[in-house]
Amino acid sequence: MKAVVLAGGFGTRLRPLSCTRPKLLFPVGNKPLLDWTLKKLAKSGVEEVVLAVNYMAEAFIHRYGNSKYGMKLLYSKEDKPLRTGGAIKKAEELIGHEEPFLVLNGDILANISYKELVEKNRVNNAIATIALYRVEDTSQYGVVELTEKGCVTQFVEKPSSDKTTSDLVNAGIYVFDPKIFEYIPCNKPVSIENEVFPKLAVEGKLYGHIFEGMWIDIGELKNYLKANQLLLDIEIKKSQLASDVILEGKVEIKAPIVIDRKTIIGEKSKIGPHVSLGERVSVGKGVSIENSVIFPGTMISDFTSIRGAIIGESAIIGRWVKIEDECIVGDHAMIQDKVTLTRGVTVCPSKEVTESVLSPIRVM
Repeated sequence: MKAVVLAGGFGTRLRPLSCTRPKLLFPVGNKPLLDWTLKKLAKSGVEEVVLAVNYMAEAFIHRYGNSKYGMKLLYSKEDKPLRTGGAIKKAEELIGHEEPFLVLNGDILANISYKELVEKNRVNNAIATIALYRVEDTSQYGVVELTEKGCVTQFVEKPSSDKTTSDLVNAGIYVFDPKIFEYIPCNKPVSIENEVFPKLAVEGKLYGHIFEGMWIDIGELKNYLKANQLLLDIEIKKSQLASDVILEGKVEIKAPIVIDRKTIIGEKSKIGPHVSLGERVSVGKGVSIENSVIFPGTMISDFTSIRGAIIGESAIIGRWVKIEDECIVGDHAMIQDKVTLTRGVTVCPSKEVTESVLSPIRVM
């Protein structure tokens, strides 16, 4: 079995952090999101993975090389963005035509059985089978209507709420028969969702597979933090500290959290729940952090409070700072003492903030 991971997205909704790293290399539970996907593929028996890359392609090649978790890794590099269908078509030679293959949107974190999805496609002799998930708000997804036997009768990408009667949405995980290549033109941007799936639905060659459990798209800040929270709840479940983490005096830990190598936490600090601290993070005394992701190399000074935020790599956070929900502090930024960042503030990389920001703006 082969799999294609679509890894070419620009991560525009997670800027400025995505200006310096691909979205799929964002840490979730202190491992890049892509690591969790690759590990699950390996456990499912996948032997070869094609990474369809574009934006910061070299970052993937540098980190993963030619293998991971016992699987062979290949790279299909786009010279220009080809969208989902075009990326799959460009990888055709690497995928081959011997057997069905998996395709995954790389920014999805899901608890799904790939084997069941593949089996559903085989039983129905389908060209494509889509993993489907039930949501309350369907306006941001491709919405699917099914027959009792699971055949897709209609596929509509991001319909208005008054134009759909289904709560089943495209989960961004597929299995394709090699015949799918006949539906995708060469060397041009093609949306598999808008241009291919509707055709297959009309021909009765598109099926759906409903699954339950964890599913989340980390494309925006609140979902990224939610993904970190869910993964800590489901995979970590407790406090996971590297062996060389230093706790200076009494530190209150609220599980689940994960703390990476060479991190130091000062006395009387409170960490958790749902916190990921990267390696070489320095936390002062009397600091409070919850529901946040702190990238490697960051320094957080005494008596600072961080709630529901993402702090980029090697940032410097001063004393008595307050950082509230849905804030993003970019790599190498500096937040001076006694500054408050209210809900929704974004600080660009290497920016120094000397005064409180009390409205949700981007500090450039």
